[in-house]
This record gives sequence, structure tokens and C-alpha cells, in this order.
Amino acid sequence: MGKEKLKQILFGEDIPVYVILDGASVPDLPTRLYEMPLPNVCLYRGELEPDVAEVAPYLVNLVPDATFTDWLLTEGWGKHWGIFAHCLCTLTEMRKHFRSFLTVHDENGTPLLFRYYDPRVLNRFLPTCNSPELEKMFGTITKYFAESEETRNLSVFRFENGKLEQSQIEVD
Repeated sequence: MGKEKLKQILFGEDIPVYVILDGASVPDLPTRLYEMPLPNVCLYRGELEPDVAEVAPYLVNLVPDATFTDWLLTEGWGKHWGIFAHCLCTLTEMRKHFRSFLTVHDENGTPLLFRYYDPRVLNRFLPTCNSPELEKMFGTITKYFAESEETRNLSVFRFENGKLEQSQIEVD
């Protein structure tokens, strides 16, 4: 995996980089966030039981030269740990935006957890969205990034002029 190439892609523009990490996929994520601190927040509200906190999704504001960023791009690449986004919003604003997608309802109105922060899900979901759905998913986000299923490429999604633009960048 090309950690330096990933860093170039993610941090090549002067736009804050966020990542949503799936605690169910990332071993000991709360501990890692504590040991290698960057601005972060759990997407779930309230005081969580330890077993729920361990598998919850966390939003992290990445910086290029942080120990956590290096660890994430080295150890997590190819393991569907999460998705990245570019946005000029604060961590609090991003949390509010991303929380709005955590629950969806099936045809019977039953609430379901929507794990859009799994790159395998995002890669399949975004191309199926219509323009209003994409507008809601993107909001003020300029780009989403997700490892492709081949893990050698990075999928890049942009929403412009009412249409989804998707490209692949090879990082190996």
C-alpha cells in the first residue's frame, strides 16, 4: 500500500480531512484514539456501554503528520475500516451531518442501522442514489474517498451539477 500516495491524495488540497471509522472493524479503536489523540467524536449519542463504544463509529479530523494518521493508512488500508471526506465544516457540524444517516427504515418502517461508513457499502450505495439523495449525502462535503473492493484503488466521489462523478486512483 502506498501510504505516502494516499497522504498526497487526501491532504493535497487545503481542505480538512475527516474519516469515519467503524469500531466493529478496527480493533481497539477507542484505545487507539486515546493513545494517539486527534480531534474525534463518537457518532452515537450519550454514555455508551463499553461493548457498544468498542463497535461504534467514530469521526476523526485527520492531520497529515499525526501518528494516528500514519497508523490508520498503514494498518487499515485494505481492511474496510472506514471512509474519508473533504469538508470545510467543523467536527461538530460533520458529526451532525453524519449522524443523520445512521438509521434508515425498511418498507415496514422498521429502523435499521445503515453502515454507510463501510467503504464496501458506500461504493455500492452512492451510484444508486438519485440527485436529491446525493444532495443530502454530500451536503457541504466536496469529496468522499473509499478504498475499492480490490483495495489497490481509491474511489473518489464528487457531486457536481446534480450528478455523481466517480473516479478511481491507483495507490499501489
